[in-house]
Parts: sequence; C-alpha cells; structure tokens
Amino acid sequence: MVQSIKLMTIAGARPNFMKVASITDAVHRHSKAAGSPRIEHILVHTGQHYDQKLSKCFFDELGLPHPDINLEVGSASHAVQTAEIMRRFEPVLLDSSPDVLIVVGDVNSTVACALVASKIRYTQRTCHGMRRPLIVHVEAGLRSRDRSMPEETNRILTDALSDLLFVTEEDAIENLRSEGISGERVHLVGNVMIDTLRHHIKHARKRPIKEKLGIEGPYGLVTLHRPSNVDSRGSLLALLNCLIEISRRLPLLFPVHPRTRVNMERFGLWDLAASAKGLRLLDPLPYLDFLNLLETSTMVLTDSGGIQEETTALQVPCITLRENTERPITVTLGTNYLVGTDPARIMEAAGKVLSGNDKPGQLPPLWDGKAGERIIQVITTLLAGSTSAHMC
Repeated sequence: MVQSIKLMTIAGARPNFMKVASITDAVHRHSKAAGSPRIEHILVHTGQHYDQKLSKCFFDELGLPHPDINLEVGSASHAVQTAEIMRRFEPVLLDSSPDVLIVVGDVNSTVACALVASKIRYTQRTCHGMRRPLIVHVEAGLRSRDRSMPEETNRILTDALSDLLFVTEEDAIENLRSEGISGERVHLVGNVMIDTLRHHIKHARKRPIKEKLGIEGPYGLVTLHRPSNVDSRGSLLALLNCLIEISRRLPLLFPVHPRTRVNMERFGLWDLAASAKGLRLLDPLPYLDFLNLLETSTMVLTDSGGIQEETTALQVPCITLRENTERPITVTLGTNYLVGTDPARIMEAAGKVLSGNDKPGQLPPLWDGKAGERIIQVITTLLAGSTSAHMC
C-alpha cells in the first residue's frame, strides 16, 4: 500500500487561488483520515499575478498556506510570460520530483507547468515507479469555441497533456470525448470554485463592506477585464455607455481591474465613467468583500468565467458581456444571460432583470461543495492501486 504521496499544486492568478483553496482543504482533511496515505503538499505560486490586491490578500483570506515556492514571474506578453514560467519551473520540478502535479483553470501558468511536466524525466524514480509526475487538470474540458481567446488555447493544450481530467459539468465530458480523450481519464467531480464559495460565504456575510461603501438600497455589480472588451476604445466606450444607462435605474458598483483602469485612462474614458451619478468606480476588492456584494446584488454584469459560476450558485442574475461562454451550464441551467456586447441585447437583458422577469436558476449536479474531496479521493485511489509507471 502506498504510504505517502508528494503532490504539487500550481497557482498563478486570482481565479486559481479560489480553486486551489478547495484542493488544499481536501488534502488536509484526507491526510487526517485514518488509514489514508500521508500527503506532502507543495504549493507553487508562479507570480503571474503579483499585485497585492490580486494575489497575497487572497492567500490570507482563503486560509491558504503561504506558497512553498514563488517563481515571481510577473507580467509580460503571453509568449514571454509562458516561457519564463517554464524556465523557472523546470528546476523546481526536478528538485522536488512530485508524484502528482495539479494545475487548475486556464491561465498561462496552467499550460506552462503542464508542458514542463509532460517533458520532464526524473533522474531517480519516485516511490511509485513514475518517471514523471501524474499531470492532473482541474476544471478540464471547458470550451468557448473561440480560438481568439488565449484561455481557449491554454485549455485545449493542457487537456491534451494531462493524465487525469476533472470536469465541472457534462458538456465538458462531451468536449473531451470529441477531442479523442479516453473516458477513463475523465472524472465528473463538481466545481472547486463553488467549494470555496460555500466554505467562505458565512465569513463573507460578516464583512462590513456595505457599511464602508454606504450602501443601503439595491445595487448591481460590474466586472470587466477581457482584452476583447477593454483593449479597444470603441468596445470599451460602448460598454461604459450601457453601464451608465443601466445605472440610471440601478446603482452599479464597478471594482476596476488594473488592466481596465489603464485602458480607461489611456483612452480618456475614466472621467466619463467617474462622473456618471449611478456608476461607482472602486479599487479591486478582496475576495470576501466581493463575495459579500455578489450574494446580495440585484444583478451582475461581467465578462468573467468564474463569476458566471458563482452567480449561478448564488442564484443571482448574471449578464455576460461576451459572445460565447465555456460554461454553458450556467446559461442552460443557471442564472446566466449570454448577451455579447450588442447594446440592445444588454439593455434587453437588464430590463428583464429589473422588471422581475429574470429566469429561475438551478444548481448544477455535484456543485455541492465536495469537489475537492472527490479529486483527492480519485488521485489517492489511483496511486494506491498502481505502483507501475503510468507514463514513460
């Protein structure tokens, strides 16, 4: 029987932190269970997000252990950042020689570390006889069908490189099947992002963020950061005009992503948004403060993938300002309206919500707060049942 497992988890950007929190909690619980193999957990932060408000505070709030290793990569173009992560991660992987490497989501850190692990060859065999780590992708199989999105490329490549693929919804299973990935490698486990939401929602409700902001009545919440929405003056201006129009009926809180702020200022649009009476521009918020506001908002306007999931879990109407989504279950079963960036469609969806005609949402299967536990159970069961090399 396997006595111990060395497991390495990669975190790189804000969405990763919430997902890794669920896995870290599950590792801790599993290691305490009688008869379970000891898990040595190594947490690596690539430094892809290095801003204090987008990185360190999330570790603190989520109760994550401080990273064992920080690659401190920082910002750069996609090619340079991905290459630098690979360059700095390779010696770390060789030195640690983990049995399992877990990557989550779809950021550059995800694909970079998976690619390094797929090509690595340890000089010494591990206790399980593996010549390289078992590569595990959490949140696999999501597809937007939009190859212009860097995240889509990262998803496809990471899934092709991974040995185990953990998915959040049935659509992801079909996506992987159509790409020729064996069903034996795929496991429907639920959503680790929702694990973290469920675990922290009580703490979030105690945060005095509404008192600090002086919020007394109904409000909406806005997030924008996708390059297709904020890197063009015309696109950004059209969306801001929609937000200003909606804010005349419902006050909107807008925590501005650093990328979006830079572009608003560069395009001369900051003053336009700041002078709108109902649109309130905020600095990026800590996770618990944002979750507090998210739960009690009248509606959310966003281009974020994770927020589509969180609003469905909280049954909050969500208007997604994108032409596609890699999370279709939030539309077919949840509370999400996929409207694109056409002002008429945005205003129509907002009108439905404001008039009380929004659709009732349901919780997708297995979004029950136990996805992390299922992931660790599958991994430990697999390793306990096999001591031969899984890939040479």
